[in-house]
Amino acid sequence: MDPAAVALLVAAGFAAGLIGSVAGLASLFSYPALLAVGLPPIAANVTNTVALFSNTVGSAAASRSELRGQRGRIVRLGALAASGGALGAWLLLNTDEGVFELIVPWLIALGSLLLVGRDTVRRLAARAAARGGRRGGRSGPAVLGVSVALVGVYGGYFGAAAGVLMLALLSVALDESLAVSNALKNVTTGAANLVAAVSYAVLAPVHWWAAAALACGCLLGSALGPALVRRLPERPLRWAVSLAGFALAAHLFVSALR
Repeated sequence: MDPAAVALLVAAGFAAGLIGSVAGLASLFSYPALLAVGLPPIAANVTNTVALFSNTVGSAAASRSELRGQRGRIVRLGALAASGGALGAWLLLNTDEGVFELIVPWLIALGSLLLVGRDTVRRLAARAAARGGRRGGRSGPAVLGVSVALVGVYGGYFGAAAGVLMLALLSVALDESLAVSNALKNVTTGAANLVAAVSYAVLAPVHWWAAAALACGCLLGSALGPALVRRLPERPLRWAVSLAGFALAAHLFVSALR
């Protein structure tokens, strides 16, 4: 790999780590960069998954204050996401990806829409939970668990903007600030990413030089992301993330139709 390609991947990794730790759109920068240096789509996908685990390391280390007191949630949600990630990796390695690539843009767009309408969805969910509580229902945690596992499947299979979906889900389901939900998102999606990355490292065509260059930049960028999210106003950040998610969805939809 020539120096220009390495420099491109390090720069893309830095941008991916920064935006990924803030909003979950790391692949908006990293996946196109891998395609740009000549990797075919499947190799770019698995290399991207392996490299972006460094995003979890950097962002988790920089989010210790937000994660304080969240150990129980981290263990429960991480285990569910990891099981989904294992299934997603198996699906990628054993099934045709064409149909799923057509679904991916719609999933990203849905996550972006949920992020924009988070407050409205929260109010509706609270009313539904209150009615369910009066009837003795306890479906909330089960719905959250299944949803986290499904996002883990998506993250293990393709990964682009899995963080958008997870952030939207946790923002709706948990009564926490964006900073805390974002920190939980980073760790939870990281669990799915780790399982998938291990599977791909053993069984898939990972381009290790590209993964190393991308991971170095990603580690630096992800270490700065949580500090950024603490200082930015919440509503404009959610809108910016959502618009970027819609842009990525449109790009992937056009690419899937080619």
